[in-house]
Amino acid sequence: MRVRVAGPWIVAIMALMIGSMAGPARAGGPSDTSTRRRPIRTDPVESARDARTLAARIDAVLAARWAKSGIRPAAIADDGEFLRRAYLDLVGKIPTAAEARDFLDDPAPGKRAALIDRLLDSPAYTAHATEVWRRMLLPEADTDDEARPFAPTFAGWLRRKVVEDAGYDRIVREILTAKLDAPQSDLDLANGVVRAVPAPSPAAYYLAKGRKPESLAAGTARVFLGIRLECAQCHNHPFASWKREQFWSLAAFFAEVPSEGNDPTRMMRRERPTPIRELTIPGTKKVVAATLLDGTKPEWRPRAGTREILAEWVTSPENPYFARALVNRVWARFLGAGLIEPVDDLDGETDPELKALLDEVSDQFRAHGDRLKFLIRTLTATRAYNLSSAGIGTGHDSSATGPMFATMPVRGLTPSQLFDSLTRATGSGQPGDRARFLELFGGGQERPSEAETTIVQALTLMNGSYIDAATDPTTGRVLGAIVGAPFLDTRGRIETLFLATLTRRPTPVEMAKLVDYVGRRKSDEERSKALADIFWAILNGPEFHLNH
Repeated sequence: MRVRVAGPWIVAIMALMIGSMAGPARAGGPSDTSTRRRPIRTDPVESARDARTLAARIDAVLAARWAKSGIRPAAIADDGEFLRRAYLDLVGKIPTAAEARDFLDDPAPGKRAALIDRLLDSPAYTAHATEVWRRMLLPEADTDDEARPFAPTFAGWLRRKVVEDAGYDRIVREILTAKLDAPQSDLDLANGVVRAVPAPSPAAYYLAKGRKPESLAAGTARVFLGIRLECAQCHNHPFASWKREQFWSLAAFFAEVPSEGNDPTRMMRRERPTPIRELTIPGTKKVVAATLLDGTKPEWRPRAGTREILAEWVTSPENPYFARALVNRVWARFLGAGLIEPVDDLDGETDPELKALLDEVSDQFRAHGDRLKFLIRTLTATRAYNLSSAGIGTGHDSSATGPMFATMPVRGLTPSQLFDSLTRATGSGQPGDRARFLELFGGGQERPSEAETTIVQALTLMNGSYIDAATDPTTGRVLGAIVGAPFLDTRGRIETLFLATLTRRPTPVEMAKLVDYVGRRKSDEERSKALADIFWAILNGPEFHLNH
């Protein structure tokens, strides 16, 4: 393996990349409002128009906040910055050099909206959305060795929902009412061997949480309702409105969940013919009945299961938490911070203007069938999403007046985004490489704007075999093609390297310095190595490692 020493020229190249970045190189009791169900808008043309109208409404609210606070928002991001951001957010990887060149050279005024539509309809969106929502709904699979085997069946089921563009309310209902008897099986015909494998199913949600009522209650409240209820599991919290009895009354909805070993391939005990709708609070003799968090007693029906009744309440249009929790999470994913922070604590102190905006967006989300694509089209059409990361620098900070969203925050790439972008940029990478990479770089659930790279990770990227091979003109597919292209001169090769990695063309200063760097070499072999140094410096620089 060739170990690169960051000599003066490479240091200068990396400093040049850092200096030309578009933005900073750092990543820094129940409501009384009800969400009323309107007739669901299903016409694609009407839905697209409604998304633009809602985006304009969001723009107006944020613009008024900026004016009131005396904040000048950042400039609109240029096409390269927007293109890279949209690809990373929607499909989890950067565009190719050809895709970047086509977009940058396209004069059409509506090309940004057209790009979003094209990405949302792509198989890459399906794959990325499946991974994003699997991590949100089944986070245990990333950190718990016992829960990890359950991820494939859950992801397989979730992928089907993404392909169908199923409403989020339907997804949650299917999770909460998952059949916990003998799982169906598909056939695996690989290598000529016929064997039964667990079919895609949301039952893994229960398996990953050990089928424990308390874990299921805490996860349901936090993810689906944006309520941190687990603090009341052991005692009444002195600073929260939720009480211990309320926690266990919610857990009682899961009292009849089978509790035997976590093996998804084994027959799971069928639910009892007589429903169990109560449990004893651990450490006490107090028995609590299943009760909804708004204090109402469920209206049991003879043929409706206990969890079915819970699912109906959770996803009900009258539930003030459900849509808000999801909209707040998606807002944070695309704009760097939620309208309410933390995103899983909707009971926290909230700016009235931002709360009202969250209610309005949530209402429209429900009116459009809880469709995630409608919400994504809306948020990506806002001025806030289209702002540059180079700006006032404090526009997203939470303060007494709440987040301002006056500049796009710089976000670290997730491990999967980083690997898939490296693969796209270099043309290298196999499934086994991805698994090892995610194992090394994964494990953290910190906010993207606060993600940090460890020394081991940095050294792996600088001198690991993967990057070493990808930045060698004789073994790197993309680099080798660029170096060997007879129709490109030095300027064309440098430009293509930038488009393939940073989704932009080099600035005049960058181009002049890098052309000079390559031109100092006497032989073709030396010039090829100089281009490889530039490629290596870009891949290891902060601009490549950040979503900005």
